[in-house]
Amino acid sequence: MEKLTFYALSAPEKLDRIGAYLSERLSRDVARHRYGSVCIAMEALDQLLLACHCQSINLFVESFLSMVAKLLESEKPHLQILGTNSFVKFANIEEDTPSYHRSYDFFVSRFSEMCHSSHGDPDVRNQIRMAGIRGLQGVVRKTVNDELQANIWDPQHMDKIVPSLLFNLQQPQSRSPSPLQAEKESENPSELAERCLRELLGRAAYGNIKNAIKPVLIHLDNHALWEPKVFATGCFRIIMYSIQPQHSHLVIQQLLGHLDANGRSAAAVRAGIVEVLSEAAGIAASGSVGPTVLEVFNTLLRQLRLSIDSALAGSSGAASRKIPEQQERMFQEAVIKTIGSFAGTLPPYQQSEVMLFILNKVPLPASQHSMEPGRDGENRNRLTQIMLLKSLLQVSVGFQSSNMLTALPSAFLDRLLSAALLEDPEIRLFVLEILISFIDRHGNRHKFSPSSAVGDVSVLKLKVEKCSRQDSVFMKKHGQQLFRHIFLVSKEENNIRDHFQALFLLLVLLSIELATEEVVVDLIRLVLAVQELAQSAEEPLPPYNRCALLALGAAYLNLISQLLTLPPFFQHIQEVIQRRRKEAPFLLPEEVFGENPRLSGSLDELPPEVFFWQSKISEVLGGSGYNLERLSIPYVPQLTDEDRLSKRKSIGETISLQVEVESRNSPEREQRAPAEEITYETLKKAIVDSVAVEEQERERRRQVVEKFQKAPFEEIAAHCGARATLLQSKLNQIFEITIRPPPSPSGTIPAAYGQSQSQSQSHSIPVYEMKFPDLCVY
Repeated sequence: MEKLTFYALSAPEKLDRIGAYLSERLSRDVARHRYGSVCIAMEALDQLLLACHCQSINLFVESFLSMVAKLLESEKPHLQILGTNSFVKFANIEEDTPSYHRSYDFFVSRFSEMCHSSHGDPDVRNQIRMAGIRGLQGVVRKTVNDELQANIWDPQHMDKIVPSLLFNLQQPQSRSPSPLQAEKESENPSELAERCLRELLGRAAYGNIKNAIKPVLIHLDNHALWEPKVFATGCFRIIMYSIQPQHSHLVIQQLLGHLDANGRSAAAVRAGIVEVLSEAAGIAASGSVGPTVLEVFNTLLRQLRLSIDSALAGSSGAASRKIPEQQERMFQEAVIKTIGSFAGTLPPYQQSEVMLFILNKVPLPASQHSMEPGRDGENRNRLTQIMLLKSLLQVSVGFQSSNMLTALPSAFLDRLLSAALLEDPEIRLFVLEILISFIDRHGNRHKFSPSSAVGDVSVLKLKVEKCSRQDSVFMKKHGQQLFRHIFLVSKEENNIRDHFQALFLLLVLLSIELATEEVVVDLIRLVLAVQELAQSAEEPLPPYNRCALLALGAAYLNLISQLLTLPPFFQHIQEVIQRRRKEAPFLLPEEVFGENPRLSGSLDELPPEVFFWQSKISEVLGGSGYNLERLSIPYVPQLTDEDRLSKRKSIGETISLQVEVESRNSPEREQRAPAEEITYETLKKAIVDSVAVEEQERERRRQVVEKFQKAPFEEIAAHCGARATLLQSKLNQIFEITIRPPPSPSGTIPAAYGQSQSQSQSHSIPVYEMKFPDLCVY
C-alpha cells in the first residue's frame, strides 16, 4: 500500500487509471462474493483518496463514488455499512478544486432508504439506519457550503432528508441500552438523527428555511403526530434552538400558514399546531415574530372566531357532536395561551398596540364590529366577547408599564369600560380582572382577600410607592369615569362573590398604586355611596348582594384607615366593625365571602351604629387636614352612558358636579336647607339659552361683515368718523373729571370740576412762590 501511495503521489496523472483498475477489481469481487478482497480494495481507495490532493483527483473520485454506489446497492448489510463509512471519510475531505458535474442524487435517495430500514434483526436494523443517517450527514457537509455543487436545499432533496431524520427521531428505544452502548452516543439512532437535524438547520440560510420546515409539517400531517403534540413540540424545540435567531420569525410564519391551511381539520390537530406555535414563540428572541406583528394576532383571532362558529354548529346538533365541541373549547384555550406567549416576547409599546387591536375586535353596541341579531347571533356575540376578553387578559397579565397614561389610553379605556356595562356577568368579571392586572404593577393583588381584610395590614408587606405625576394626571383625567363604572357594576343584580372580590381588589389597588389625597377622598365617598345603595329599598338587589356590598365597604375602609395612619379614623372604623361583630356578623367580610354565608333578609331593623356615616367620617378626616367640603358631599354618579357615546365630557368629569344632597338615612338631614334641584329641564334650558345667544352673536357679526363689504365708501367713512368723534368726546369728559390741579398752600380755592383751564390758571400761584411746610422740605 505504501508503494501504491508513493507511485500515485509521484505520477498523479496515473490516478484515474489506478481508480478505474481498483473499481473493476472491486466490482468483480462483489459479484463473486469475495468480501475480503472487497474490503482490501475499499481500504486502498480510502487511503489513496486521503493522500492525494491534486487536480486529477476529480477523475479518481468518480471511480471512488461509483464503487461506493456499487456497495450501497448490495443487499448485504455489512457492504452497505462499508460503503457508507467510505463515503463519510470522503465527505470530510476538503477538496482543492471544485467539481462541476458531480451528482449526489443517488446517495441522497439510497441513504434515505437506509434510514427507513426494516431488517428483521434489531441490531442490524439500527446499524443500517445509523449508517444512512451518517451518510445523509456526509452529503450535507459535502454540498451545503459549495455553491458549484447541486443545491441540497432543493425540495426534491429536503423531502427525502428531513422525513428520514424525523422517522428515526420519533422511534423509541425498544430495549434499554447495554453499558457499551451507553458509552457511545452514536449507537442510538434517535440521538444521531437529532444531531444531524441540528447540524442541517444550523447551516440553513434565510432563503432555505422554508424548504427545510415544509417537510417537517408534511411529515407531522401524514403520520398524525399533531394530536399527542409531544413529538411535534419536541421537533420544533430542536428547530428553534438550531436555526439562527434572526430567522425565528420565518418558522412562526410557516406555522401560521399551516394553521390556516388546516382550518377544516379536526380541533385536536389545530390545537396541536397552536401548542407548537406557543412553544416556538416562547423560544424565539424578543421581538422576533416578524415585521407584521398584528398580522400574527389577526391570524390567531381569525382562527378563534372560526372555532367559535364550529363550536356553535356542533352544539346545535346531536349528542354525538358534543365531543367536537369540547375539542373546540380546548383549541380555543390553546389559542388564548398562544396569544399570551406571543405578546410576552414583544416590547411594551407593541403590547399596547396588540391589546388595542384585540379590544377593537370585541363586538360591542355602537361599535364598528356590530352585534349579530337573533338567538344564534347573541350566542356568537357572547362567546366572541368572552374569548377575546380572555385573550386580552392573557396579554395584560404580562404587561408592565410605569405610566398609566400610556398603559390605558383614552380610546382603550373607554371601550374597555363600555364592556363593563354589559349584562353578562362573566364579561364584567373579565373586565374587572383586566383593570386589576393593569393597575397592579407591584404584585400586591395576591396579598389581599376580602374575607380576611379586617385584620392587620402590616403583615401583608405591601409594596407601596409614591404616586407619580403621570399617575396623578391619569386619575384627574379618568378617575371619575372609573368610579362611575365601579358604582354601576356594583349595583348589577346578577353579581356573584367573584365580582365583589374583584371590586374590592380594584378599590384597594387604586388606593395603593394611584392614590393622592383627592383620590382617597373620592374612593371613600364612592364606598359610602355603595353602602347607601345596599340600604336602598328602591334597588332590586338580592339579600346576598346587599350584605356583600356592606362587607366590601367594611373591608376597604378598614384597610384604608390603616394605610392613612390616622388614629381617629382608624378608631372609628374599628368601632363600627366591632359593633357589627356583635350585632350583625353577616355584614362582615369573613362571613359574607366564606363558604356558607349567613344572610339577613332585611337591613331596616339594624341599629345605625353598624353603618358608616358620612358625617362622622367627614368630621374625623376633616380634623386631619382633608378637604372637609369635598368629604361632606355624597357621591352622585351620572347614571347615563352618554359620555361614552358622545365626544362631550360628562358633567361629572368636567366640574365634578356633586349636588348638595344629604343621605336619606343621615340623622342631620332635617337640619339642612333643601338644595336647589338640578333637573333635566334645567340643564336643557341652559343649553338652549346658550345656543340662542351664540346664534344672535353670529348674526350680528354677519351683518357687520356684509355692511363693510357692500355699503358705499361715504357711508362707511361717515360711520367711522361719527364713532371717532364720540370716542374723543368721551375721553375729554374722563380727563376733566379725573385730572385735578394740585392743592394750593396759599389757601386759594382750586378750579371747580366744571371750569375751564384758562379760568383756573388766573387764580393759581406759581410753584416757586408756594410755601410748603417744613416737614415737606428736604
